[in-house]
Amino acid sequence: MTTKKIAVLRGDYIGPEIMTAGLAVLAAACTGKFAYQIQDLPFGGQAIDAVGDPLPAETIHSCQNADAVLLSAIGGPKWDQAKKRPEAGLLQIRNELQLFANIRPTRVDPILAQNSPVKEAVIQGTNFVIVRELTSGIYFGQPRKQTATAALDTSTYTKQEIERILRLGFKMSEHRQKHVTIVDKANVLATSKLWRQVTQQVQADFPTVKVDFSYVDAASMKLISQPTFFDVIITANLFGDILSDEASVLTGSLGTIPSMSAGNNGPNLYEPIHGSAPDIAGKGIADPLAMIQSIEMMLRESFHENQIADQIAVAVRQTIKAGIVTPDLGGHATTKEVTAKIIENLKG
Repeated sequence: MTTKKIAVLRGDYIGPEIMTAGLAVLAAACTGKFAYQIQDLPFGGQAIDAVGDPLPAETIHSCQNADAVLLSAIGGPKWDQAKKRPEAGLLQIRNELQLFANIRPTRVDPILAQNSPVKEAVIQGTNFVIVRELTSGIYFGQPRKQTATAALDTSTYTKQEIERILRLGFKMSEHRQKHVTIVDKANVLATSKLWRQVTQQVQADFPTVKVDFSYVDAASMKLISQPTFFDVIITANLFGDILSDEASVLTGSLGTIPSMSAGNNGPNLYEPIHGSAPDIAGKGIADPLAMIQSIEMMLRESFHENQIADQIAVAVRQTIKAGIVTPDLGGHATTKEVTAKIIENLKG
């Protein structure tokens, strides 16, 4: 049995709490079935405190040589005035690992549908994935400048950058409902017009996949009013950032949603989509489900350990059904109690 290397970035505020929970579930699920080695590495605010940089060279090198990377939530008010904020480290690690795609599944579990602010009749059956381009667009474009009276941000995309994210999304759709929606602003933006041109070229290689286009403002409305319309949404960095957070509202809690960032080579990075929640840090009530489900996703996508991943998924669902959930889901359980119940269900 080959031992896999997992780089662990524990994060800030509630980050270490939910990472501890996730690793406990991983250990319980994998005993005797899957061999792995954890390497704890400094990252984010934790690394700023230790060495003055959110992404030390040691962390870059170790992550590049890992088989997968687990990241918890980072950042918070403690580092708002830091010369280099934790979020800068997040953008940098995506570049260093060449992670050009962020994949966020949104599936409404019937058990949790009542927690959504959207009517159950609207969200029942919701199951889509947002494929967000991660390393280009307005977040990375140059020039970028700000003066006292004006500011400039640049959005740039190349055909190659667009094509690689499209192909990833189209391939994903072939194993789902064979429906891709391209979200853009092609009535205004030159970059969006290029996205549409490249899409028309790429879709010829995927004749079984239905393709439609939506302006981002229309898509943002449809995501709430008709979420079951979508299967795979492929979009640019800025639009994907906004839409994926909007989509999280459908499930009733940010605390349940995992994500994966992927590239052509090297390790994938797995993380919950929520933030570091400074307001509840240390209170023992952070929801560990998104971190645990990020680990489930890692087992499937990086290691093809679908049986172990299925066991975790069942144990999580049993725990939710039993009402052992944290306050964000309407329960009274602590992080440790939720974790313990999931492990009990795994053993049972």
